[in-house]
Amino acid sequence: MPKNKTINVKGTKITIIKQGNSDYDYISLTDMLKAKDGDFFISDWLRNRNTVEFLGIWERIYNPDFNYGEFAIIKSKAGLNNYKISAREWVEKTHAIGLKATSVR
Repeated sequence: MPKNKTINVKGTKITIIKQGNSDYDYISLTDMLKAKDGDFFISDWLRNRNTVEFLGIWERIYNPDFNYGEFAIIKSKAGLNNYKISAREWVEKTHAIGLKATSVR
């Protein structure tokens, strides 16, 4: 089975990433955002308090190594005008498994 495959959603190709031998697949948020204006970044999405709360609930259910202390700090700042966090920072600080940050060059 190929590592990555694509699906077509309303004319937009979205990459599905298979992570090693894991039972989980990842959907490329970047591909989804490209379908929009391109002015919206994942870090903007992560500023939203509702997004952070949803990710925290998901991680509590599926990730025994989730860092609740760091999550509480992030959650308290989410939604503030001056707060921004990248996907990489989210993963590193909270030990999240639900988001995967990769660099594409």
